[in-house]
Amino acid sequence: MGKIILTGDRPTGKLHLGHYVGSLRRRVELQNLGDYDKMFVFMADVQALTDNADNPEKIRQNIIEVALDYLSAGLSPEKCTLYIQSQIPEIAELTTFLMNLVSVSRVQRNPTVKTEIKMRNFEANIPMGFFAYPVSQAADIAAFKATTVPAGEDQEPMLELTRELVRRFNQIYAPVLVEPAIMLPENATARRLPGTDGKEKMSKSLGNCIYLSDDADTVWKKVKTMYTDSTHLNVSDPGHVEGNAVFTYLDAFSTDEDFAEFWPEFQNLDELKAAYTTGGIGDMKCKKLLNSVLNKMLDPIRARRHEYEQDIPEIYNILKKGSLEARETAAKTMEEVRAAMQINYFEDTELIQSQAERFKQK
Repeated sequence: MGKIILTGDRPTGKLHLGHYVGSLRRRVELQNLGDYDKMFVFMADVQALTDNADNPEKIRQNIIEVALDYLSAGLSPEKCTLYIQSQIPEIAELTTFLMNLVSVSRVQRNPTVKTEIKMRNFEANIPMGFFAYPVSQAADIAAFKATTVPAGEDQEPMLELTRELVRRFNQIYAPVLVEPAIMLPENATARRLPGTDGKEKMSKSLGNCIYLSDDADTVWKKVKTMYTDSTHLNVSDPGHVEGNAVFTYLDAFSTDEDFAEFWPEFQNLDELKAAYTTGGIGDMKCKKLLNSVLNKMLDPIRARRHEYEQDIPEIYNILKKGSLEARETAAKTMEEVRAAMQINYFEDTELIQSQAERFKQK
């Protein structure tokens, strides 16, 4: 069994810095290391439709946006398989089988599901597809026998459910599927990047995102309004870095080289934090530093995106080729799944022969 990475995103909008530090940056590093036998990266349009069923055009338009973000961030179709979830019908088939192995109450206990239901005001009227998407996510992973899933810590409950379903399937039928492990960001601060408003999570629906495709002026406008420390009223006041979105972002993105380039008065972030908490450092100076750090990181991404935008038909060709390749892999898994479940009626020659002999004896 090889080492296989699988990860993806819902195409409900352009990707933002939360996606980048939560998994996308790590995906690029992993594909370039070459330590894994296979890497699958997909656009989860089926899952996106679970709460956008009345607006399929939104998903349709954002497929290309996410693909552009993937490629501009550095993912290469030569090193990983980029595909669209809905183009792999075997995933839907596996989802149906896995649904029989989990209870409604078990899915209800999933904290990620609880949070998402509350955020979308689905408490009184939950679409069945949305409620069951943790099982669909398990099928996404299991269909490719993924061993590793790079994701933020908010996805750990989903991965645990996947492991439970894989174990149950293997115990009941045969050891066909593989239990995946989560790969969290190495930078603990990046595991759950807050929004620019200081709220717990950066989210498109909350409008508190900085997108990978934002131009420099837009980034600065968003950084200028970022939440810092409500008690830091004067420059001379001691500041707090805990819960301060600007410092959380600096934790996630800044390097010692950035300080040498943009604020040589300090050698590193620890020195800046010490000065800020003592007093005498203004929030605007810290925001200017963050703006420089972010735009330095985003400049090459924006440049690559501009190049890819010049040949959109080729982007669709990349996705089509990747989807065909991904389907071949999922189809092989499903052959094993059907055999384990003994529903491969037409391929089971022993079954056909035994039934023939059984009826001859009558």
